[in-house]
Amino acid sequence: MMFGVFDGHAGAACAQAVSERLLHYIAVSLMPRQSLEEIELAVEAMKPVRPILQRHRHPNDVEYQEIASQYFENLRVYWQHLLDLDSEPGFSLEEAMICAFKRLDSDISLEVQAPQENELMRNIALQVAFSGATACVAHIDGVHLHVANTGDCRAILGVREEDGTWSTLPLTRDHNAYDEFEIRRLKREHPRSEEKTLFVNDRLLGILMPSRAFGDVQLKWSKELQHSILENSCDVEALNIYQYVPPNYHTPPYLTAEPEVTYHKLRSKDKFLVIASDGLWEMLSNEKVVKLVAGHLTELNMQKSPLTFKKPINLGYMHNLLLQRKSKGLASLDQNIATHLIRHAIGSNEYGEVDPEKLAAMLTLPEDLARMYRDDITVTVVYFNSETIEDYYRNHE
Repeated sequence: MMFGVFDGHAGAACAQAVSERLLHYIAVSLMPRQSLEEIELAVEAMKPVRPILQRHRHPNDVEYQEIASQYFENLRVYWQHLLDLDSEPGFSLEEAMICAFKRLDSDISLEVQAPQENELMRNIALQVAFSGATACVAHIDGVHLHVANTGDCRAILGVREEDGTWSTLPLTRDHNAYDEFEIRRLKREHPRSEEKTLFVNDRLLGILMPSRAFGDVQLKWSKELQHSILENSCDVEALNIYQYVPPNYHTPPYLTAEPEVTYHKLRSKDKFLVIASDGLWEMLSNEKVVKLVAGHLTELNMQKSPLTFKKPINLGYMHNLLLQRKSKGLASLDQNIATHLIRHAIGSNEYGEVDPEKLAAMLTLPEDLARMYRDDITVTVVYFNSETIEDYYRNHE
């Protein structure tokens, strides 16, 4: 199974495209040669491809068919490239994820450079390439968990220790100016004369918070290429494309979509995985998130547990049981844990409790004001089946 969170900036176009395409690129990267040959033969014979490669239509997809065809054709070029290799691709899971991220980013860059007569398609390609997106994708195969991260989304594990306490295991690093590894990596890749200008006001070249991302070609292309593409375009202002060349822009690319991949072998004490955009982590610490999910799990289990009765049962006894349950506030429990986390992220007061008035105010802010108070937040929580994990270790001892 694969799970992903995608966080866009400078518009939604790049995040939308990456969310629709990246998992397909990873799937193709992981397929054996025989599967790729079967898919190619199916396409040549105009037969349906495997469900994993079928694109799911979004409700707001006006240009669905044309854009779907183009995206699929470029995916096909990728698997044909893999078939052209002399031998089985033979990627490890880590290599497959890295290759998929980099290939998709390369395709996003090439699509906007290719001649395109269809104005709508050209505009979409421009918006995708000149906006940007960070991505965090988890691949789970039995007890094998790989997480590929580009940018400042984050993945953590909630771990229940033997003594019943909860701990947090981070699976990603935030790629930004606060990370020493990222600062050193960028300094290695650029001349010493640029050391003081790589990060300005904790932003890459004074512009971008994440130091890895899809799209954002204005931080990857040469000045000449940017000018030639934008000069030949229609009304760039109407497309909300920011035309600027940052100061101290000397040795591009300054940005990469290459992910860092983490491997973790799941244990029975690993209870859940949380993947979320930086909007959640700005509001809640890793520890607070784990505490909230763990508390929610406990309450949910209590809610699901059947009422135990002493015999004989009388109405007074039943009434007391129901009052006990009501006093614990279980009736109003969020059924969706991601909703629960978002409520706490944007609606908590100084006591860590959700204040309904604050929550309502934060959710009804006009769009132009909302960004001053909160970031957009996307959260996915994945629960693990401890019994299945224990069975795996029993059968593989």
